Amino acid sequence: MAERMGADEGPKVPGSEAISYGSNALQSLDVWRAKDAKGPAPLVVFVHGGGWQHGSKDNATGRFKPVHYPGEGYAFASINYRLVPGATVEQQAADVAAAVRALVDRADGLGIDPRRIVLMGHSAGAHLVALVGTDERYLRGAGLSFASIAGVIPIDGAAYDVPAQMKDGPAIMQATYRQAFGADPARQRTLSPTLQAAAPNAPQFLLLHVHRPDGVRQAEALGEALTAGGSKVERASFPGEGLQGHAEINRRLGDPAYAPTATVDAWLKRVFSAR
Repeated sequence: MAERMGADEGPKVPGSEAISYGSNALQSLDVWRAKDAKGPAPLVVFVHGGGWQHGSKDNATGRFKPVHYPGEGYAFASINYRLVPGATVEQQAADVAAAVRALVDRADGLGIDPRRIVLMGHSAGAHLVALVGTDERYLRGAGLSFASIAGVIPIDGAAYDVPAQMKDGPAIMQATYRQAFGADPARQRTLSPTLQAAAPNAPQFLLLHVHRPDGVRQAEALGEALTAGGSKVERASFPGEGLQGHAEINRRLGDPAYAPTATVDAWLKRVFSAR
């Protein structure tokens, strides 16, 4: 049940500041300030997974990210968002954008450079950040645009093309997909980053995945669509199979001994230095 993974990634890392970005209790985020920053710091915003129905910033962020990225000189935020069935996937994507807006509005006080923001998400969170990075209406609804986002890092998602995943994805996930995306083919297409990737999009993407066949398939197709839409795309594949690999790439990202960490670090340095 891949997109439900991520609910056991360890306890919340201390040292954050809590921000509410809406009236719902789930519209909240934690932000860790950059360490030893000389001037406004770039920001990485993480969106947890959990099948659009589960998960929390408090237990699905992983223990390395909130330590590693501030240590690299970046602010790091991890958000909660409203969950299905109490909210729609459309509202979840709007929550991602609203959370970014709340951070932008507090940029001076938090020491954040609002011109250098990267979205990062795992599993269902990978789908949400990819959707926000390909369908500008979510950012526009928060008074932002693709120009507000330096790049997007979807981590081991597998619902970038919703109709394809509902046709070919794991049988065990089909009930989760039906609850999230419904039965209307037009809505399924609208919620598919791959099918929304005609220009314009966020300018840069780093697609990370392990060796799950549907995740590989979906990342390849998304990368091709984004490239055709004019975005600069890098894709990186790492060892790991099934649910174990799917969970590990989120749990260990930010661990200096874990290979994807160096890949992300190098990409972030390039993306942030270009702005």
